[in-house]
Amino acid sequence: MRFRFSEAIVALTAVLAAVAAANAQEAARPERIDGRPNLNGIWKALNTANWNLEAHSAEALDEFWQLGAIGAIPAGQGVIQGGGPIPYLPDALAERDRNRANWPAEDPEAKCYMLGIPRYTYHEIPFQIFQGNGDILMSYPFAAGNRIIRMNDDTELPLDSWMGKSSGQWDGDVFLVRTTNQNGMGWLDRAGNHFSNQLVVTERFELQGPDHIRYQATLEDPLTFSQPWTIEMPLYRLIDDNAQLLEHKCVPFADMLLYSDLILEEE
Repeated sequence: MRFRFSEAIVALTAVLAAVAAANAQEAARPERIDGRPNLNGIWKALNTANWNLEAHSAEALDEFWQLGAIGAIPAGQGVIQGGGPIPYLPDALAERDRNRANWPAEDPEAKCYMLGIPRYTYHEIPFQIFQGNGDILMSYPFAAGNRIIRMNDDTELPLDSWMGKSSGQWDGDVFLVRTTNQNGMGWLDRAGNHFSNQLVVTERFELQGPDHIRYQATLEDPLTFSQPWTIEMPLYRLIDDNAQLLEHKCVPFADMLLYSDLILEEE
């Protein structure tokens, strides 16, 4: 009995130490910044949205048969509010089908181009939010992407770009971001879903506890979609010890895809 009692004391001490360490870690993380929810941290979506925003079955990638079961598309329930499909205009749907037929070579992700908004949010590589008392920065390791969300500047860019212009404001405890001026050359996922340079993305980041964000993005594009539509998903904050972003400068990985004729000619 004494031996069991001693074991219980040791176990209880370990549990209390772990709880104390966790409480200390959370105490070091302010609940609010300048009166607003604290969004700081490294966040990740745990879904298959980067493969296809719409619901989809598992599917073999026949061109990559050497990879066996590794080279397959994982099934996904979709992240479109109310279920799919995406409300394409007829010509835009035909373009989506062409994109899908030409994947992966035509996917901007394969070419190491910046992924744009909202695709960076649900890419497989996590992203980091840096929040202070002014503008908010979001950093994305893939292709060294980043965006500054301007809190007091609603002007639009003179030229379109891969990341466009993001303007933010708080609606109570919900962080709203409006992104315009993307160049229309990006894709929304690996399934060829796309948009034009008229796309307006309105994002909602709603903190639901220290480690969860309820994320929504509404997409409006009169050249591509018959009506606005919304994706939604939870984002999870990484709580691993020493969690950090690791760079993914992918340009060298795309050289053979983009310049194979020149590289092979030199060889």
